[in-house]
Amino acid sequence: MENEIKLFEDKKVRSHYDAEKEIWYFSVIDVIAILTGSSVPKRYWSDLKKKLTKEGSEVYDKIVRLKMLADDGKNRITDTADTEALLRLIQSIPSPKAEPFKQWLAKVGYERIKEIADPEQSIDRARENWKQYGRSEKWIQQRMMGQETRNKLTDYWKESGVEEKKDFAILTNIIHKEWTGLTVKNHKEVKGLKSQNLRDHMSEAELIFTALAELSTRQIAENDKAKGVPENAKAGKKGGAIAKNARIALEDKTGKSVVTGENFLPPEKQEKID
Repeated sequence: MENEIKLFEDKKVRSHYDAEKEIWYFSVIDVIAILTGSSVPKRYWSDLKKKLTKEGSEVYDKIVRLKMLADDGKNRITDTADTEALLRLIQSIPSPKAEPFKQWLAKVGYERIKEIADPEQSIDRARENWKQYGRSEKWIQQRMMGQETRNKLTDYWKESGVEEKKDFAILTNIIHKEWTGLTVKNHKEVKGLKSQNLRDHMSEAELIFTALAELSTRQIAENDKAKGVPENAKAGKKGGAIAKNARIALEDKTGKSVVTGENFLPPEKQEKID
């Protein structure tokens, strides 16, 4: 899952969900700012780290450093903690908000457990989020169909021996570059995106061709009984090529490019793009 912004009493808590480990990680600085009301939570956290180290606490050893969106609009490395480590940290921070925050943490975890048990809830939440951002029903339907196609492909990769997260990214990039002529990173740059999910800013046509490329890749991989990264990479190039040829044929007929620089960013975000 991509990084998310969650809210506790209207205050942001940058969060990341590791789907493989099924663990939420939360920005320690954001949590400290909420609990202490400090205007310099980084300094508070620096002092607390020294105190914990001096006391021989194991909490600091459980800190995970992840890239999250900073105030300057760039992804920067920051200290994060899972729910267990965060609860232990909270014990070291005197705050009247400690108990409400613990309840909030439990709720976040419970909501994710419900989504895992009933995927329909996760789908409904995604649909509502897209509606709030002004996406049309037609776009939402195409986005969700594309996600289902994507899930079937990644399921095949898992079953065929692809295990590392970086390998999923490599295979995805091969397919994407084959049909668009751009890497995922380059495509995001064309659209003026930074940390945002590329697919959430695709046009209907881009979503359709992405789905075609991934559907073709899976069916070719299944037919060839592809195993591991190298064989699935070959299937990815073949699947991407099918979508590429379809894209070129459509562009020849319409005179319009399927891949565009359009995005769904609000005006204030558009202004921040370099």
